[in-house]
Amino acid sequence: MELYNSLTRKKEEFIPLVEGKVTMYNCGPTVYNYIHVGNARPLVVFDTLRRYFIYKGLDVKMVINFTDIDDKIINKANEEGKDTKEIAQTYIDAFMEDATELNLYEYETIHPRATEYIDKMIEFIQGLIEKDAAYVVDGNVYFRINRAKDYGKLSKKNIDELLSGARIEINEDKENPLDFVLWKKEKQGEPSWDSPWGKGRPGWHIECSVMAKVLLGETIDIHSGGEDLQFPHHENEIAQSETLTEKPFARYWLHNAMLTVDNKKMSKSLGNFFTLRDIKKYYDLEVLRFFLLSAHYRSQINFSKEAMEQSKSALDRLYNAKKNLEYNIENISDTEDEKSDYLEIKEKVDSYKEKFIKSMEDDINTADAIASIFELVRYLNQNLNEIKSKEALLYAYKVFMELNKVLGILSKKEEILEEDILKLIEKRNYYRKNKDFAKADEIRDELKNKGIILEDTKDGVKWKRI
Repeated sequence: MELYNSLTRKKEEFIPLVEGKVTMYNCGPTVYNYIHVGNARPLVVFDTLRRYFIYKGLDVKMVINFTDIDDKIINKANEEGKDTKEIAQTYIDAFMEDATELNLYEYETIHPRATEYIDKMIEFIQGLIEKDAAYVVDGNVYFRINRAKDYGKLSKKNIDELLSGARIEINEDKENPLDFVLWKKEKQGEPSWDSPWGKGRPGWHIECSVMAKVLLGETIDIHSGGEDLQFPHHENEIAQSETLTEKPFARYWLHNAMLTVDNKKMSKSLGNFFTLRDIKKYYDLEVLRFFLLSAHYRSQINFSKEAMEQSKSALDRLYNAKKNLEYNIENISDTEDEKSDYLEIKEKVDSYKEKFIKSMEDDINTADAIASIFELVRYLNQNLNEIKSKEALLYAYKVFMELNKVLGILSKKEEILEEDILKLIEKRNYYRKNKDFAKADEIRDELKNKGIILEDTKDGVKWKRI
């Protein structure tokens, strides 16, 4: 498998540090508000990569942190007259609910909270001080940027250019304007913890380095997130981690491109800012997951109502394909099992499976992977009623479901129709059987008004929701 490594700016063969095992760290949310559609993209993309690794037989350990102490959380708590812990818990609960509806929890994800690792952060910072890579000024601790080896190697930024051109707040405490804070001195009314340098709280960059080190080891396989995190967040993580351990922090850095809304940058001021709470008033979040996978993760993707409608229609087609396969499997005779038919179908199904795998192996190309699934669907739709081998149908169904599971879609349980709807369908069947088509059409219209569309096929009546 090849992955595009942001560190080297090229595709590289992915080889885990430990054979058969993969460690992944994805930067998680600062929990002061509901997550928005842009936040969802890295969550979905890198969950899909995790799923593919598992599909290929690898053991994956994945960490997504919660930043539960931060200026934004403190400000939110002050605005609402609440405790920071209460604010954090509210939005962690909301995140877990939304993430579940995005189907992010089929496999275990470790969710450390920054406040659970304060002691480890203090220990980490103390190690940097002992290496003369950090210094204390009046209760604040700063990282010495000139002690970092190859600073800027991820973002490809040059220190001299940063010094001359960057907008950096003037801070007389710092030895170098680019030095960044590891520990913040206590401010009145803010949460704080005891430390060797006085009461305070950690800076933002330190938490991911510490939690990754404690939970995954000094060197991890994959660190991922949105491209906006490359600088300064991920660059500073590398600087402090590699200075302390003198080992590579992450072997592969993966970053997804940003999302626009109606071809504009998402912004509250433009009125085009959508949280997942907003979206799920109109769409199941499975539709959003499908939409986010419909483009390559390193390509910009444009969120719009039209795009969501197209994704919903495409997902409905997959659900209908699933339903048709299940119907034919259930109704085919066990005796009609032709070996030659099975081998021919298996070979064709395997060709689409290999296309899917080839796409995923090429830097998680989910757009092409989805296309291969629809090629499989078209083939099955054209040949479904001619297939006489139940074994072939079962094999096609198995592959179809496995590929969709990698993408994290088609996970909803089969819907059961309400009793009154079932009675209407039975009543319509009665009228059709007795050639009272006028009354049958009336019931069809009534069902449509209730959100149920009927399709009369030679195999019987099938239905779907609209």
